[in-house]
Amino acid sequence: MDVRNKPAADPADARGTEGEPPAPAPLRPYAIIATVFGALYFLYSWVQYERFRTPSWDLGIFEQSVRAYAELRAPIVDIKGPGFLILGDHFSPVTALLAPLYWVWSSPLALLFAQAALFAASAAVVGRTAQQVLGSRAAGISLTVAYGLSWGLQEAVKSDFHEIAFAVPLLALTCRALLLGRWNAAVAWSLPLVLVKEDMGLTVAMVGAVLFVKGQRRLGAAVAGFGTAFFALTVLVLIPAFSRVGQYDYWAKIEKSGDGSEVSLLDSLLGAFQHGEKWEMLLFLVGVTGFLCLRSPLMLLVLPTLGWRFLSHDPNHWGMFWHYNAILMPVVFLALVDAVRAVRTSPRPWLAAYGKVAVPVVTAIALVHALDMPLRELTRPDTYRTDARTLDARRAVAAVPAGTSVETNVTLMAHLTGDHTVYWVGGAPSVQPDYLALDLSSGWSQPITDPVSLASQLHPEARYRVVEQAGQFVVLKRQ
Repeated sequence: MDVRNKPAADPADARGTEGEPPAPAPLRPYAIIATVFGALYFLYSWVQYERFRTPSWDLGIFEQSVRAYAELRAPIVDIKGPGFLILGDHFSPVTALLAPLYWVWSSPLALLFAQAALFAASAAVVGRTAQQVLGSRAAGISLTVAYGLSWGLQEAVKSDFHEIAFAVPLLALTCRALLLGRWNAAVAWSLPLVLVKEDMGLTVAMVGAVLFVKGQRRLGAAVAGFGTAFFALTVLVLIPAFSRVGQYDYWAKIEKSGDGSEVSLLDSLLGAFQHGEKWEMLLFLVGVTGFLCLRSPLMLLVLPTLGWRFLSHDPNHWGMFWHYNAILMPVVFLALVDAVRAVRTSPRPWLAAYGKVAVPVVTAIALVHALDMPLRELTRPDTYRTDARTLDARRAVAAVPAGTSVETNVTLMAHLTGDHTVYWVGGAPSVQPDYLALDLSSGWSQPITDPVSLASQLHPEARYRVVEQAGQFVVLKRQ
């Protein structure tokens, strides 16, 4: 047989079959792109913080807990209530790892910087894995960009700091190990997820399910058992033990409707698919991968998170906003990589052809979608201008002496936790704080028309007078 005219084997095909060791991919180009994304994430977070655009009380909550860890104290979060132990709310001891950073930089910005770095690191993992599995640097670079611009990460950056910042790179590394057939590494990267948040135990159980599907039945069963057991231990034992009320409060998100009435589990199951926001989120989740991610067993990892969110009666859990989708991004993008590798040998010509163009299609989708996402604000000059509202907020913060106790709402909260004992408005009836610092137009409460009257309602045994009025901000001092 004449072999002189036989076409040379495509190196990408040689590396694209599951089970064969992929060629190593260089780290440098992905580290450079990740650094750029990390800088963009942090720049957005920094501008939002400096302009007092904090969207919720979570940044203040994590600031108090991490500061406590840094000072070698129990993670008491007075924002949730005087003397409130945060481990009785959500089980996220992983945030104690940020304590050394606080020894160097004791600021809420340190949390935002850490989250930006963790998200950026996951982008490098996703891109480098894509190159190793698919055998194409172009595919790796493209998916790094698409992932870094993904709506789940951008919305999480917009939502300030959350503990899931640790889960994002851990899940990226877990999926990478699963794709490369490194089973022990997959287990090692997944097990710490149980320390990120209580529901992550079920995600670890799904890692075990993927291992089982991949033929590692004994190991998979052990991991699935560990994840399920740790989830039960956390929500049934650990959190109730730390909680004042002796129970896991977030069952109420499933057991009670928005008006507080009881809802049976059957009604929750039947109503799980009724709201359009959930379907929109699901459509965009798989749509950013051109729907090809659905062909990968890695998608088992998204089921626990989607499950509790669909069952929840809290609208904040349903849609594309907040931080809940960030942990799904590394899974769906690496599921796409897995699927592209698999469809190369599909007997269906149209599917094999689609696999060849899937990566550029996904990149194009990400670029177009990014035109209407949070990072777009960094291109607008107005984003960096200091407006009158920001100056007013700074005046209000400066009017509260360091070392005092203060009751406040969302806008000023994270700016006061560093050197004050901070309470949430209405959340500390048993104490009489030295000051009240209020945003009269806070989006988390009804507009305040009479701050002195509000102070007397919150603390009838104390008297407060206004000592600073700056635009929509007012500071009252206890007499």
